[in-house]
Amino acid sequence: MLCQRIKMKNPNILAVCPDAEYALLDSGDGEKLEQYGEFVLSRPDPQALWKKKLSEKEWAKADAVFLRDGKSTEWKIKPGVPKKWSVELQGLKFWVKPTSFKHTGLFPEQSSNWYWLSGIIQASKRPLEVLNLFGYTGGATLACAATGAKVCHVDGSKVAVTWARENAELNNLQDKPIRWIIDDVVKFIKREIKRGHKYDGIIMDPPAFGHGPTGEMWKIEENFLALLDDCKKILSDQPVFFLVNGYSSGYSAIAYENALRDLLGEHGEMEKGALTIRERDTERLLPCGIFARWKA
Repeated sequence: MLCQRIKMKNPNILAVCPDAEYALLDSGDGEKLEQYGEFVLSRPDPQALWKKKLSEKEWAKADAVFLRDGKSTEWKIKPGVPKKWSVELQGLKFWVKPTSFKHTGLFPEQSSNWYWLSGIIQASKRPLEVLNLFGYTGGATLACAATGAKVCHVDGSKVAVTWARENAELNNLQDKPIRWIIDDVVKFIKREIKRGHKYDGIIMDPPAFGHGPTGEMWKIEENFLALLDDCKKILSDQPVFFLVNGYSSGYSAIAYENALRDLLGEHGEMEKGALTIRERDTERLLPCGIFARWKA
């Protein structure tokens, strides 16, 4: 599933390739066509600023289509498509559920990061404790727990945390040392500082805008740097990694890299770049987000 890093063209591009369980079949005209296990889904993607390659006839075969009419949105789903089904990606299983926000609960491009995290944890000569902030449906949490780390998964959405726990059970990871926390990320970190709790690795995927479980406001332009400063206070004396993802923040990966350099200094190894998915029958890449990451 994980393509080789595209070193010949650009070392900052990480690409995920199609396999039997997931494939990007086509993209263009602001849409993408994806295979999730047995079913094909069509949904909007503003990054697809090019022409589709497949015919309208092929796109019409989709089992579910996300429709947007002004402020109204809905999935048009053909008979026989269940409310949820499982898909395996990078050795992990996930429940796929088409949601009213067009998401499916699975972000295949993140498997590049899961591979990176797993490698660091496997290579460590000591047990690691990891914090996953804005953890959503738990891809990074599962990758870390499956390779032996103790994980704290934090998200402000009860629905997301429940979904993540269901994914853990799907992978028989329910007995692994994972703490599931429904909380405002900023408030949780401040409590961890008071408790003196330390982590060897931190993962975060901050949204551009959001709310905590009791209405707390998050704006990345106002809260991101303060959150990083607080995260530094809960890093262990020998941290091993720090990963920041961006999906719709509007910032460049360079901005995240600069922020991490301010936080962690110049020692260790720093990377930044784009997360992409390669189409099944072409070399075309769909940009899906940015990342900056550091390892000791």
